[in-house]
Amino acid sequence: MANIIAVVWDFDKTLVDGYMQDPIFEEYNVDSKAFWKEVNALPQKYKDEQDVLVNPDTIYLNQFIKYAKEGKFKGLTNEKLKQFGSRLKFYKGIPEIFQKTKSLIEENPTYKEYNIKVEHYIVSTGMTQIIKGSSVMPFVEHVWGCELIEGKDNEGDTCISEIGYTIDNTSKTRALFEINKGVHSKDGREGVKVNTKIPEELRRVHFINMMYVADGPSDIPAFSVVNKNFGATFAIYPKGDMKAMKQVEQMREDGRINMYAEADYTEGTTAYMWICNKITEFAERIRKEEKEKIAKYAAIETPKHLTE
Repeated sequence: MANIIAVVWDFDKTLVDGYMQDPIFEEYNVDSKAFWKEVNALPQKYKDEQDVLVNPDTIYLNQFIKYAKEGKFKGLTNEKLKQFGSRLKFYKGIPEIFQKTKSLIEENPTYKEYNIKVEHYIVSTGMTQIIKGSSVMPFVEHVWGCELIEGKDNEGDTCISEIGYTIDNTSKTRALFEINKGVHSKDGREGVKVNTKIPEELRRVHFINMMYVADGPSDIPAFSVVNKNFGATFAIYPKGDMKAMKQVEQMREDGRINMYAEADYTEGTTAYMWICNKITEFAERIRKEEKEKIAKYAAIETPKHLTE
């Protein structure tokens, strides 16, 4: 299935204007700035007090669990997280660009002939259940994010209570290889794992047909994997945020990304046009390669009856 184009998205500040947890803070009347300040201090706190190293990308999950057990996030369950997903504030053009990019290729007879398809994936250090409750899900093949296990709070009521699975900014690269090999594909690659040895030509999504879209330096490991394998990389910054713009411009100058634009995915914007153009370039290259394969075999002279 080398005719698949994969667009891989980060989530917070890439698709969402802010953080996916914002609706939780609003619901429970918790000061988000104070919460994140507390979270950001935890790595040093645990280092000083217990000489323990913690992952700064995922330590926030422990704080959410702590607040849930103490009743500050009363009744915060996986189902509740999914409900918060419907309250997210997406950037303009989301989720429309998901459908439009699929239609751009899959409804074009030129590419349909070669069964070229566009798939969307989300790889996030955020909470999977919130993403699954959001408006982008009908267009997404698979989500990699952090998963939480339910238990009881201090009063015996159900709430999130343990960490089940995490994605951090480095392990996002693992997700890219899982997409590459088709680990979570819906077309029958049963038994395939990320460490399964698969020849390049048999991998489901070639990296050269992969685009990674994110918002900043924390995604450099993922950007690097895609760039190294000749895919496409694109960064987003919030409108009017000069600091963020300078940050992604530096990433472009350093060769970390191919292009960047303001976070607006509506038709006619730089983000929309660049992403659509790159997907079309991928499709055109795949079509050309498929035509060349057919021409190669067509050029072989078919056997004929021998004449005396």
